[in-house]
Amino acid sequence: MTLRGAIVDLDGTVYRGDELLDGTREGIDAMQAASLDLFFLSNNPIKDGEQYVRRLREMGLDVPKGAASSAGAVTTDYLVDHHSDDRIFLIGHEGLRDQFRAAELPVTDDPAAADVIVASWTPEFDFADMQDALDASDGQIAFYGTDPDRTFPLEKESMVPGSGAIIGSVASVMGIEPEKVLGKPSDVALQAALDRLEIDPSECLIVGDRLDTDLRMGSNAGMTTVLVLTGVSDRADITNSDVDPDYVIGNLGEIETVLEQG
Repeated sequence: MTLRGAIVDLDGTVYRGDELLDGTREGIDAMQAASLDLFFLSNNPIKDGEQYVRRLREMGLDVPKGAASSAGAVTTDYLVDHHSDDRIFLIGHEGLRDQFRAAELPVTDDPAAADVIVASWTPEFDFADMQDALDASDGQIAFYGTDPDRTFPLEKESMVPGSGAIIGSVASVMGIEPEKVLGKPSDVALQAALDRLEIDPSECLIVGDRLDTDLRMGSNAGMTTVLVLTGVSDRADITNSDVDPDYVIGNLGEIETVLEQG
């Protein structure tokens, strides 16, 4: 295989919480030494790409401007392209709302007045949000989710519910499924990454800790897929998944064993 680029997940792959995972620096150094163009893509929707670039730099990693994106950024860009004049009601984090406002999207606080409803992660999700979703339901409203991650990895192997859990609750009360869930493994997220890297999928690695999102997106596109065992999915999950990784490594520091095959 000839590799020119890599899409690299963040939470559970590069870091957990505020700590770099073992092997991260070595793995990134190895990919950069192999002349791979790196693009970091997170399903965490609360920050945009440049906020993630700053976070990685603060952790001591050499990451250029424009080298990261997120489900939040992908969702924002999609809404700009398809719903720029529609009133948007968000059930989600203020960080995502800030991204919508920065893009000059018309955000409304009145669910009954909304043309679009977006469901995403927020630690404050409650009964009132489900009531808002019900109030927004009129049979015509467009419904989107930011990402399908049911759980989210924190420090010391702890987990919390993710956007997927909230999107499922909203879908249940509205009685409809989202038209699109825009983070990985969606075609929208895939195209955003490929547009940035400007390479063919066959020339790209995808490295992540989730079979159902990171590796599914890469497998669907014909990329070389690498599962790291520092986040959500483990070896036992592979047996029960229809996604079969090309490589399984303990942490990002072992990526050199993959690069040697190339």
